Amino acid sequence: MRQLKKLHVQVLIALILAVVVGIFAPATAVKMKPLGDAFIGLLRMLLAPIVFCTVVHGLSHAQDMRRLGRLGAKTLIYFEVVSTVGLFVGLLLVNVFEPGVGLHATHIASTAKVAQFAESAAHMTVTDFLLGLVPTTLVGAFAAGNILQVLLIAILAGIALNIAVGRESILLRGIGEGQRVLFTILGFIMRLAPLGAFGAMASAVGSYGGATILYLMKLVVLYWAGSVAFIVIVLGGILASCGVSIFSVLRMIREELLLVFGTASGEVAFPRLVQKLQQAGCDEMVVGFVLPAGYSFNLDGTGIYMAMSVGFIAQATDTPFSLAQQIALLGVLMLTSKGGTTVAGGAFIKLAATMESVRALPLNGLGLLFGIDRLMATCTALTNMIGNTVAVLAIAKWEGAFDADRFRAYVKTQNDMKEIDAPREPSSAPLVARQSSSK
Repeated sequence: MRQLKKLHVQVLIALILAVVVGIFAPATAVKMKPLGDAFIGLLRMLLAPIVFCTVVHGLSHAQDMRRLGRLGAKTLIYFEVVSTVGLFVGLLLVNVFEPGVGLHATHIASTAKVAQFAESAAHMTVTDFLLGLVPTTLVGAFAAGNILQVLLIAILAGIALNIAVGRESILLRGIGEGQRVLFTILGFIMRLAPLGAFGAMASAVGSYGGATILYLMKLVVLYWAGSVAFIVIVLGGILASCGVSIFSVLRMIREELLLVFGTASGEVAFPRLVQKLQQAGCDEMVVGFVLPAGYSFNLDGTGIYMAMSVGFIAQATDTPFSLAQQIALLGVLMLTSKGGTTVAGGAFIKLAATMESVRALPLNGLGLLFGIDRLMATCTALTNMIGNTVAVLAIAKWEGAFDADRFRAYVKTQNDMKEIDAPREPSSAPLVARQSSSK
């Protein structure tokens, strides 16, 4: 009975029940979709204020503002290098195993869905993306829930408060108390996690049926296997260099992994990741800066997905696609794979944008991926979330802002029910080297 009180056990049971209901009572399962939508909506409601409070609280206590510039440079370099490695992994896998060879899908009819995604992708340009970082109004950024815009506002506000007022300012105390209130609200919402995961998974299985699991299984298995290898070898290697085990990290975020698996959305994990990473010994400012930025710029799973998908479409449609063209495609993917893809289907739109840019592959080839989009989106969201968690831990370690002893103690003694019932106040320590992490 004690195990049933743990959040990840409850979510796992809910997912199993969802699959059973989806297979044997698909009509009823489809009607469960509002449960998943409502849960995701509740968590999205907290994203903007949690990002704002975390970033402002961290920056306002930073003793050396030059470290912010160094943190930003390290973060962007890390994102670009690791996500590029993901792109290479995707292209390597699709060329070695050739999952689309022999399909000969040369006469694919255009569909309304393909036209819809193509239209969405046609409006995506680098200029529009950069201009989209600037909010029209301060309130508008929060109302729209645009995390990058909120991050920009939070950085400006945090630096301004650091310079203009003292640490004992009533404004800073209010932001700190607001942060504690938000995490308490998060604890209330997380009690609904099993219900939300059940609704999202039941609806997916009921809508697409068990046959979806068998459709294009070679590509699905290859993508999942490649993503697992990337997590264990690449991300695990990064953590190993920091003295942290990837399996310890996966254990720490097991509840979030199950939620993302059930909803195929990385957004559901964000609020809890902020809280957990701070409790696990990462500096508040590092968490507040790296994690929200990673949700738009550090998309390892999206890179693997897009590289494998374009290669698969070329093979399946018998379209010549030379090595030189694939290398040139990497440059395009480095741009088109960036941007918000935290919701299910977001990476599919990015794939359409890439194919619109390259114009070397038949756009109708996207229709081949409709049947397995849910399975691919789930893996994409999981890989992206794990990649961003690793990024925070690694950059915090390199900045001397990671308490290794606190991390080990947190992983060892982590109690799900206690965390939900009584969220602890995140560390507000500035970016300083903690004794245990520097030795």
